[in-house]
Amino acid sequence: MTKVFKLKDLDCPNCATKMEQAICKLAAVNNASVSFISQKLVIDAEDNQFDDVMQRVVKVCRRIEPDCQIVL
Repeated sequence: MTKVFKLKDLDCPNCATKMEQAICKLAAVNNASVSFISQKLVIDAEDNQFDDVMQRVVKVCRRIEPDCQIVL
C-alpha cells in the first residue's frame, strides 16, 4: 500500500534525507520518499502492517526533526 502524507514544519533538507533513509530501513517498508520542497512523505509498506509502520515512522521523524509533524 502506498500513501502520501503532508509534513508540517520540516525545516531542513538534510533532515529530510536522514528521515527518508531511516524510514527505508524499517521492517515492512518497501520504499519511502521525503520531499523537503513539497513537504510530503510518500511511503510504500506492507498492507497488513501499515498502522504499525506509521507509528514507527512518526517516532523516527520526531527523533530526527522534533518540530516536524506528519499529518495523518
